[in-house]
Amino acid sequence: MSLSKIHLTIPTYLAREVTRIAGERGRSKFITEALSEKIQKEKFAEAVRECAGAWKAENHEELDSETKISKHIDDIRNQSSERLKRIYDE
Repeated sequence: MSLSKIHLTIPTYLAREVTRIAGERGRSKFITEALSEKIQKEKFAEAVRECAGAWKAENHEELDSETKISKHIDDIRNQSSERLKRIYDE
């Protein structure tokens, strides 16, 4: 992985907290991990926004009540259990 040096200006209290938590020699790693987590969250939120409206309740009548949802989940779990039995019993 290639690295880039950048200059950041952050509030003093954040700089102190990062140093307190990660230590002077661990700040870059700490900030890299924090930025990676934030970027993942932003990408997920973007994907959710892009998919908004894709789900139409009328296209999924099997999930239009709590009872039907519970049955659907039970069916999926049973299928998984049956599949695992086939895999490990063969």
